[in-house]
Amino acid sequence: MSEILSHAEAGVLTLTLNRLERKNSLTAAMYGQLADALEAAAADASVRVVLLQGHETIFSAGNDINDFLNNPPSGEGSPVFRFLRGIAAFPKPVVAAVCGPAVGVGTTLLFHCDLVVAGDNAAFSMPFVNLGLCPEAASSLLVPQMMGYHRAAEALLLGEPFMAEAAQEVGLVNRVVPPTEANAYAQALARKLAGKPVSSLIETKRLMKHGQQARVIEQMDEEGKSFGRMLREPAAREAFTAFMEKRKPDFSKV
Repeated sequence: MSEILSHAEAGVLTLTLNRLERKNSLTAAMYGQLADALEAAAADASVRVVLLQGHETIFSAGNDINDFLNNPPSGEGSPVFRFLRGIAAFPKPVVAAVCGPAVGVGTTLLFHCDLVVAGDNAAFSMPFVNLGLCPEAASSLLVPQMMGYHRAAEALLLGEPFMAEAAQEVGLVNRVVPPTEANAYAQALARKLAGKPVSSLIETKRLMKHGQQARVIEQMDEEGKSFGRMLREPAAREAFTAFMEKRKPDFSKV
């Protein structure tokens, strides 16, 4: 069974993370499928809105560690960067439904969505520092813009989870609903958007993001350079080794 399910109906393309046995952790192949789907949706007049969703118990545990180490991001053509650039530049509305843990990119991709519905069990986290890495997906730019510097510093420097209510308070989430209702609620929002003039949706989104798009891509590229360098350094190696060995990392010598 595909790890990314795709279903188009009533102008809404629904992309479902479908790797529940691995907590919807993302592989290079999954990033590639998502990037391809967004590219096709941008050019398909029958698609007016994209909906991203996971399971009611988990959205995504972030990158699959084994796959990530075996297939590290390698420049703009890599599946990871194709997906991040694709969602950042996607011209039509993107809605997300998030329940349970949303780790790393599971949270940062949401800053490029237009509407986010969260289950009341959602837990958002960006633990890049804890892995000896730095933020990605332009989150070092977008998180301070949305949350303010001190809340962003708490989220990015400590890397600890924050729940749905806190995410709604800072503007990352539009609605908080029971987990069993999140996907359906998001689908209803997506269909409501799909019933509106698509030219107006696209132009309104373009105007709201006008002047920032180039800055987002520039920040994404800068983060990518740092991320790739730090991935090869001792702190990240210790963090990933500790994860694989199921122990607490020791950063005292790095």
